[in-house]
Amino acid sequence: MALPTEQQTKLLSVLKERFEKHMERHPGIEWQHVEQKLLAQPEKLWSLNEMEESKGEPDVVVLNVEEDGIIFVDCAPESPKGRRSVCYDHAALEARKKFPPENSAMNKADEMGIDLLTEEQYRKLQEFGSFDLKTSSWVKTPDAIRSKGGALFCDRRYDTVFVYHNGADSYYASRGFRGVLKV
Repeated sequence: MALPTEQQTKLLSVLKERFEKHMERHPGIEWQHVEQKLLAQPEKLWSLNEMEESKGEPDVVVLNVEEDGIIFVDCAPESPKGRRSVCYDHAALEARKKFPPENSAMNKADEMGIDLLTEEQYRKLQEFGSFDLKTSSWVKTPDAIRSKGGALFCDRRYDTVFVYHNGADSYYASRGFRGVLKV
């Protein structure tokens, strides 16, 4: 999908402003390089717009110095407002008979063209600020845990990142998910 030119221009302006405000998240990366890569991949701009519209505040974050490409991560202080009250995945959504949520984190991420952060990526993001002090975020769950009905989520309390488990079909108003997009 492609954004209309006017919307692309507005989004790029917002992303550039955030990029320049938080240079500590992406040392050695120039905005011009980021913008060129984005303009060459309009579907990535569409995904970034979805992240922005759901209050994720995406920004370029260096999660791994060996990784090629530009990585955008949701950097909103709390789990994005437009992506809360979701269970973990489609199987959990289908299995929940009573009071199912409207969607799941994995479905919504797929619709947006992004991935959920892994636990390792979540921990790395926390090196650039204090995120999820009042909320929590689902993270990509290993198959060994998911096959037993569970799923993982993380938050930051007491200046420490915690990882927890819950039934994959659970959902709470304060739990959403953070996305990652490779450009």
